[in-house]
Amino acid sequence: MTYDLGGDRVTVVMPTYNEAANLPRMAELVLGLPIDGLHLKIVDDSSPDGTGRIAEELAEKYNWDGRRRMSVLHRTEKDGLGRAYVAGMSAALAEGADYVVQMDADGSHPVEAVPRMLGTAVATGVGLVVGSRYVEGGSLDEEWGKHRVLLSRFANRYARTVLGTKIRDITAGFNLWSAATLRDVDLATLDSAGYSFQVELKFKAVRAGHSAVEIPIRFEERTEGVSKMSLGTQVESALVPLRLRMRNRRG
Repeated sequence: MTYDLGGDRVTVVMPTYNEAANLPRMAELVLGLPIDGLHLKIVDDSSPDGTGRIAEELAEKYNWDGRRRMSVLHRTEKDGLGRAYVAGMSAALAEGADYVVQMDADGSHPVEAVPRMLGTAVATGVGLVVGSRYVEGGSLDEEWGKHRVLLSRFANRYARTVLGTKIRDITAGFNLWSAATLRDVDLATLDSAGYSFQVELKFKAVRAGHSAVEIPIRFEERTEGVSKMSLGTQVESALVPLRLRMRNRRG
């Protein structure tokens, strides 16, 4: 089955930093999805392992017969996942995307779930579809250690409690957004540089009146490369919900 969106465009925004080993496979999987009007945008932060060069080579490979199916946005510095997403999503909106998908380049997010997320958005009209680990049917790779599972579950419960949101996987990085939702949030106003970007963007979208639906996914452990989660990003993730709550009270 091929998803014909009647002219609507879907852009998958995929930030990369040292993902040379994963990117060719991920590009093949994403661009092999049965979705008309699908575009893959790589946002590379000057990866020293040559990821940006590989991305350009892949774009040349897939952009045949006048079809621009893949593009690469090169950034000159590595200043956080959140800012990479803002750059990529802003570019996608400027290019006319009707839906924007956030996806990691490490293979942890199931590419085959994108059509299901898109179908949910089209059928329900919601502004956000979350690929969720923590709704019924969702799961984590068994390779995750107990401490990582506990930390992830605690982070979600902590952010939900502080912000008073019903989104069970508010820290999820696998999301599909309508263009209208992203424009209402105003990406340029987001403060979070790291992983807490995921929390801030969802919170502001819901505050702006947009509904969210969560669908279950299985989150896989990366097979190549290393995690980009640092102590600094963990500290930021703890502080952002408190900062958002305080600003909301003042507003």
